[in-house]
Amino acid sequence: MQHLVATGFGVGLIPRRVFKTDSGAGTFGAALAALIGVALWSAPWWIDLLVAVVAIGLSLWSAAPFADGNSDPNWVVIDEVAGTLVAFVGLQGLGWVIALVVARLGDIFKVLPGVPQAERLPGAVGITADDVVAGLYGLVVGWVVTGLI
Repeated sequence: MQHLVATGFGVGLIPRRVFKTDSGAGTFGAALAALIGVALWSAPWWIDLLVAVVAIGLSLWSAAPFADGNSDPNWVVIDEVAGTLVAFVGLQGLGWVIALVVARLGDIFKVLPGVPQAERLPGAVGITADDVVAGLYGLVVGWVVTGLI
């Protein structure tokens, strides 16, 4: 069960099956989160927050057996799902899209303050924390954009 959840219910295995590589699996996890996020557009912000918190909990639980030292297997994408869902809390429209882009780029390039440090945390916490920190950056930028338009 933990493997199924860690793979984002299988989406983390798509690149391996289609392209014969695990590269880019995190983007498939973010795409799953985007589908969930769109489904939640009409929900109140606290539902978005609740879903993000549940995803963080699922990430911490399901990634634990696969966290060998500080490794973050590419096919484990529930962390990308969780971080991306954090970026969406209370957002819709352009702010939502900007939050998605910032969170995804923050996770991929790990240049934003706090993201690389979070990734170095041990075990499932490190696997999950860098995505959540990147998601928080996306959330802030998304809300700033929403406030400006």
